[in-house]
Amino acid sequence: MFCKNCGAEISDQADVCIKCGVKVNKDMGKPPKTWLTESILVTLFCCLPFGIAGIVNASKVESLFYKGNIEEAYNRSAKAGKWTKLAFWLGLAFIIIYAIFCIILIASGVIASGGLF
Repeated sequence: MFCKNCGAEISDQADVCIKCGVKVNKDMGKPPKTWLTESILVTLFCCLPFGIAGIVNASKVESLFYKGNIEEAYNRSAKAGKWTKLAFWLGLAFIIIYAIFCIILIASGVIASGGLF
C-alpha cells in the first residue's frame, strides 16, 4: 500500500510510514470511490455535459491511486462526485419542471385541442 502523506510504498504490516513517520491507516490500501458507474448513468439518463465531466474525473481515480499519487486520486474522486451529483440534481430538476409544464398545458386544454403539439 501507499502512504497517504508522502506517497511512499509501505508494507501492509507497517504501523508508521518508513519515509515520513506518519501513522498508517490500514484502509489506505483501498482506492477512493471512483463514481464511474454513477457518472455513466447520469450521463445516459440526466445531464450529458456534467456527466461527462464526472466520467473524465472518475476514470482517473484508480490509476492515480495505484501510481502512488494518493492526494490527486482523492481530489479526482471528490470532483467526480461533485459533477455526478450536480448532473443528477439538474437532470431531476429539468424532469420535474418539464412534467409541471406538461401538466399545466394539459390542464389548460392546449394539448387536447392540438394547439401546441
